[in-house]
Amino acid sequence: MARYTCSTTVEIPLGLLYPVLHETLEACNLSILHDSADYLVAREPAGKVPFSQLVVTEVLVNTSMAQGDRISLQFICKNEELPLKSNNHCQQVFRRLSDRLQQTDEWKLVDFVAA
Repeated sequence: MARYTCSTTVEIPLGLLYPVLHETLEACNLSILHDSADYLVAREPAGKVPFSQLVVTEVLVNTSMAQGDRISLQFICKNEELPLKSNNHCQQVFRRLSDRLQQTDEWKLVDFVAA
């Protein structure tokens, strides 16, 4: 199972966070499946890659540790594909999402750590 994660802290008013997250995920061709106060799940639409390569992205929103408008987010991209190559489909989707997170003008990126 391929799995890639990143943790980030962004500075944005809480009321604007979820619309920006939705926009960011959808810009990476990920459809929102679940949305709650502290957890989002998005997935690629079926049809372009084999089912085992479909990437699911989980977003954990930690508002309990928020300091003013600073909010911690953790992104997890995963699929059922074995990561036999370093440049696999899940890695490509993760890289696209990481780039988008860092280039979003709607928030100020305070910290970004990819693992």
